[in-house]
Amino acid sequence: MQATQTQNDQKELALFDLDHTLLDVDSDYLWGEYIVKHELVDEAEYRTANQKFYQDYIEGTLDATEYNEFVAQFLSSLPMDRLHELREDYIKSEIEPHIRPKAMEVLCQHIEQGHEVVIISATNDFVVSAIAKRFGIEDANVLSTPLEIKDERYTGKLMDKPNFQEGKIYHLNKWLDKQQAAGLTFEKTYAYSDSKNDIPLLEWADVAICVSPDDALHAHALAHRWAVEDWSI
Repeated sequence: MQATQTQNDQKELALFDLDHTLLDVDSDYLWGEYIVKHELVDEAEYRTANQKFYQDYIEGTLDATEYNEFVAQFLSSLPMDRLHELREDYIKSEIEPHIRPKAMEVLCQHIEQGHEVVIISATNDFVVSAIAKRFGIEDANVLSTPLEIKDERYTGKLMDKPNFQEGKIYHLNKWLDKQQAAGLTFEKTYAYSDSKNDIPLLEWADVAICVSPDDALHAHALAHRWAVEDWSI
């Protein structure tokens, strides 16, 4: 990273991926399964599409704009109050049981050390913002795929680029610009992720930690002497 300016406040920054890092599940995929289970969408049609998108994600071939517009189409069909009710039930029933204890421990250690902590996820902001609060992280420190809202309704479109692969660097740089404008810069950065899709983010950080990584990321980590940790236990 570039040298920080001495007149600015300096901190350390810890970036955490969400799915299969802080959680032992994929929150995006589970949201799709949740609305299928509660008969809010056509089961056969939605589940088939949701499973295909998830497989594309695993293989690293996901069209993130197409996927997030698919998710946002359902959100556009209901008023915000109803969506918030569904989301709260979804988090309690499907997400809270899958928060990794080790993830919470490490995240809290960074907070206790006075580090700035950011959750950075390819999942949409409707899902991520609420989950982040379970970790004590407020919206200002949540980077996710932004969905467009007009007149208190989701439109079914994205508001900006997906926060996926190199898109995470795009959104991270926008966030860093805001911090610098407020007089805050970072002297050391950490990034935690499980996925090969986050290699750009891990390469950006000063310290890369691969959390129960997929096979491709594990091989990359070994080749680059990155730390590998098992948070599944």
